[in-house]
Amino acid sequence: MIDSERLYFQVEREIVEKFDKTFREEVLWKMMGRKPIESIKLFVEEFDLPAAPEEMLNMRNNMMREKLQNDLLPMPGLESIIDTFYGKMKLAVATGAQQEFLDIAVDRLGLRDKFDVLLSSDLIEKGKPDPEMYLTACGKLNLDPGLCVVLEDSSNGARAGKRAGCYVIAVPSEYTKEQDFSFVDFSARDLFQAEEHIRAQQFFF
Repeated sequence: MIDSERLYFQVEREIVEKFDKTFREEVLWKMMGRKPIESIKLFVEEFDLPAAPEEMLNMRNNMMREKLQNDLLPMPGLESIIDTFYGKMKLAVATGAQQEFLDIAVDRLGLRDKFDVLLSSDLIEKGKPDPEMYLTACGKLNLDPGLCVVLEDSSNGARAGKRAGCYVIAVPSEYTKEQDFSFVDFSARDLFQAEEHIRAQQFFF
């Protein structure tokens, strides 16, 4: 929905360099989609950072908060795909981000009223790639997972959608295009192509 991975990459690279460690992009791939505390524990461990996970999470949150307020951009095609399916399909956000960041995103983009469900990691026990996030979202929508389409830009998120039994469309970003999406139902170059593909699947209407 938004280019959050760009912002996370910027922040996490800055933190790694602050501690004079060698930045490795593949570590950030492992972190994507997970609950914040899960991802930051992995971050601290993989980069051998001299700080407690809770302290590091607070540092990252402060930096991300500023970037979300000042540098948040919608993914290309977001407005089009929402306008196309709003009122025709139930719409939900199911994000590994905390509620605060979800609120910032939907309010800055003016999209809060477009969604039937806004689900953050605050309300689940296990983050992606565990299917709990999508199973919970489907339950809140009162829909069978097999009737739900998941749009994901990370491999962890896509695996969560598949494990939940949803139809998964990968929409990789510049920061996730090298990840494994071989198991998804369809890979789209952007949200415009994802929209075209969903429109072609008439059994979703």
